[in-house]
Amino acid sequence: MKYDMPGFQIEETIIAGYAAFSKQCGLYVDPAAIAAHVDEIASLKLKATKTGVTFSVSKPITEELVEKLAVSSRSKKGF
Repeated sequence: MKYDMPGFQIEETIIAGYAAFSKQCGLYVDPAAIAAHVDEIASLKLKATKTGVTFSVSKPITEELVEKLAVSSRSKKGF
């Protein structure tokens, strides 16, 4: 748990975190991971911020994109 969000870390480095809010959910990763997949995020009509992707329960993020973002974030962090 970091920033009151569950997530995944290697050693002391946060790789990805996630959170659920009343109207949306979010997956938070390294900013370079978002930048590397910005076109795919846009093509799925998901909202991207500098460090995350927000989505709703009715229009969830795909498993494939979650995997790509997590692997990219891990790589960008040096793991």
